[in-house]
Amino acid sequence: MTTEAGSADTQRSEPPRWRAGVDMPVALTAGGLTVAFLVAGLLFTDQVRVGASHIYTFIAEKLGWIYVLSTAAFVFFLLAVGISRFGRIRLGGPDSRPEYSTFSWISMMFALGVGIGLIFYGAAEPALLYTARPPGGPPAETDQAAIVAMQYSLFHWCLHPWAFFGVAGLALAYAIHNKDRPSLVTSTLRPLLGKRVGTGSGRTINTWVIVTTLVGNAVTLGLGTLQIVAGLGFVAGVERSNWVLIVVVVVLTIGFLFSAVAGVDRGIKRLADFNSLLAIALMLFLFVLGPIAFILDLMSEALGGYLFNFIPLAFETNAFDEGTWMQNWTIFFWAWRISWAPYVGSFLAKISRGRTIREYMLGVLIAPSAATVVWFAVVGGTALNLQFTGERDIGAAAAESPQAALFAVLEAFPASTVTSIAVIILAGVFFVSGADAGAIVLGTFASRGNPEPQKWLVLVYGSLIGFVALALLIIGGLDALQWGALVAASPFVLVLIAMCVGFALDVRADVRADPNLLPRPTRARGT
Repeated sequence: MTTEAGSADTQRSEPPRWRAGVDMPVALTAGGLTVAFLVAGLLFTDQVRVGASHIYTFIAEKLGWIYVLSTAAFVFFLLAVGISRFGRIRLGGPDSRPEYSTFSWISMMFALGVGIGLIFYGAAEPALLYTARPPGGPPAETDQAAIVAMQYSLFHWCLHPWAFFGVAGLALAYAIHNKDRPSLVTSTLRPLLGKRVGTGSGRTINTWVIVTTLVGNAVTLGLGTLQIVAGLGFVAGVERSNWVLIVVVVVLTIGFLFSAVAGVDRGIKRLADFNSLLAIALMLFLFVLGPIAFILDLMSEALGGYLFNFIPLAFETNAFDEGTWMQNWTIFFWAWRISWAPYVGSFLAKISRGRTIREYMLGVLIAPSAATVVWFAVVGGTALNLQFTGERDIGAAAAESPQAALFAVLEAFPASTVTSIAVIILAGVFFVSGADAGAIVLGTFASRGNPEPQKWLVLVYGSLIGFVALALLIIGGLDALQWGALVAASPFVLVLIAMCVGFALDVRADVRADPNLLPRPTRARGT
């Protein structure tokens, strides 16, 4: 079979096109914008806080519908491509095979995609939505409110967030592995931009992709830092202060820089495998010692409600509600995932070579969503049960400090100090595994798509991730993390849409040129 990429042997013998080195205009511009933000945030903290708040409010109120509609479109696009005949196409060519086991593959995507978020919101979101109902929902603190709280938790963490990562990763994987293009977002836009991908237009997009990715990583690392600081307060009585935030961020930044330099196989893969096993152990601990029947009953009802209301939830904008619920919850979550899409998508493309598009779709959409359902059923269900019985007021704890909700749950069980330390380790390792992958991806974007960027560039961008996370925390804590995610993601949602179009044009043109790209479906013997 002859393709644009050529055979596997040909690809190995060709000199890689990224030997030209670092794209200095892109790297310097992106780094300069980041440094300018850091300086402004630290010197004019109050002004930046007020300005970012106004920008955040404007985007959320005026453009929230774009996030809602595009998010729904990404879910259906990924499902449609995976189910269609194009799902039989193998990323990397028909002879390519996966480099990682299914467990390691899913562990890495889970650790990089939503690991920190599930630790942060696993107990907090169901408890908060139970005590402060969504607009139009049932009365707070009722049985129906608990079910609705779980439905929204699944809605915010199952299929939809993975659709962002999935479409970005699929477009990048096809462009890189099947079209032999550099590991750049603009590679997926070649059918739309043509030769302009290498000119000012393409470099502008690449620059903003780096800024978006950097801020998205910083937001996630900020959440992880808040989780770790809350755990230190619970275990050792450490009170939150700017100095504590600085120490935590610096220590973890040093950790993920070492991991990033070690590479994917020796660093990220091992950390992801370890954290997956630790998360499973913690979940089993709560399940066995917790209200097993209640957890299973609530999981069934919540999952059924989520599936039944999937379409209404997917297109909900709260057009007749003047409050801030949508912008504080759904819009923030969608913006956060959009800002993270180029980074997670690039890494998914890197680790998904050899998978068919259908297998990729199932792995990216279904497998993490199924694990998320179980996580929220156990952690969120336990939190709600403690609230029902009056043993712990998880809702009040989450309202005061969302990152402390999980520790309030663990406090109701034996060995709470040990399990709390396990949560701190989970958050720390998710921090490290996510940030080091982000540093590598940023280095790749700044090096014209080199999948193994120079170590000094990885160290520079990794350090900037830590500095931006720290600056956001100092400027405004959790609120500033939300502002940063939404502002950085606002232009990139259009790029994601263009990536879907570019991928569709590429695949359609390739199949028309060579129908053999679509392997024939295997038939059972005797038919």
